[in-house]
Amino acid sequence: MTFAQAMKAKAKEAGKTLVLPEGCEERTIRAARIIVDEALAKSVILIGGEDEVKSAAKKLSVSLEGISIVNPSESPSRSRYAQEYYQLRKHKGMSEEEANEAIIDPLRWAAMMVRLDDAAAMVAGALNTTAAVLVAAFTIIKTKPGIKSASSCFVMATDKSQYGASGSFIFSDCATIPNPTVDQLAEIALVSADSCRTFLGVEPKVAMLSYSTKGSAKGELVDKVVEATALVKEKDPSLAIDGELQLDAAIVESVAASKAPGSAVAGSANTLVFPDLQSGNIGYKLVQRLAGAEAYGPILQGFAKPVSDLSRGCSVDDIVITSAITLAQSVAL
Repeated sequence: MTFAQAMKAKAKEAGKTLVLPEGCEERTIRAARIIVDEALAKSVILIGGEDEVKSAAKKLSVSLEGISIVNPSESPSRSRYAQEYYQLRKHKGMSEEEANEAIIDPLRWAAMMVRLDDAAAMVAGALNTTAAVLVAAFTIIKTKPGIKSASSCFVMATDKSQYGASGSFIFSDCATIPNPTVDQLAEIALVSADSCRTFLGVEPKVAMLSYSTKGSAKGELVDKVVEATALVKEKDPSLAIDGELQLDAAIVESVAASKAPGSAVAGSANTLVFPDLQSGNIGYKLVQRLAGAEAYGPILQGFAKPVSDLSRGCSVDDIVITSAITLAQSVAL
């Protein structure tokens, strides 16, 4: 079973409601039809004016049967959502009147649906920027308890079954936090472990990557990785994590035996935490292009409830698989 097939199976198992705030967007409408036809969600909600959404679907010859349309400005939930938004933003000086107007923005509305459990997952970004999607998620859905910074991961599926989880890995953070602090690096490790359980279906073995293995080199960059590793062990003593480790020591048994003997992670890591965004982004693209790995992501992690950001150049298939991945995250919630 491929990763995409596994995520679709998990989405079906979850049986949750998906909200797509870009309800008039062509690829989103086509994806919504596929998601319903493949029963990846219990229900799919498109946000937008009813006439506009129906007109767009008609031009595409796409049936909206089984798909719900919600117009925020006319919804009976508007006052409830606006009051909740006011409570979230009044410390920033927002008035109730301002909240009532602001909440009808489709991204905010969809995020509020997820926050209040009127939907289980939100996927957006075909039209909106990453920044706009993240702002809505940060201000309304918010991060998990104990997590201050949301991050991202890629699922890397290779044909090298001797490594990782039968050839698959979690790579983090490759798309979100440019130069994480010690605290942020520790948070990335913790939420990446959750992503490993969700997406790879195995217990995480987390390697905190560096250009040094167990003191083979010194410097500020190494110190940050060592400190973050210690912080993770303090926060979750049960998690299998080790660092600092060079990449070969993290995934190759023979190298691990030489460089990090006795490590419970070295040589068998399935979750790789990069020290910064530059190395993470370069690393996943090298594996994708030179090793022919399938790269799924970036998948947002660390939010209290599932939300995903799309590339504005995404395809219909991208929206479908991203929706399945995001719904799969709801299984554990």
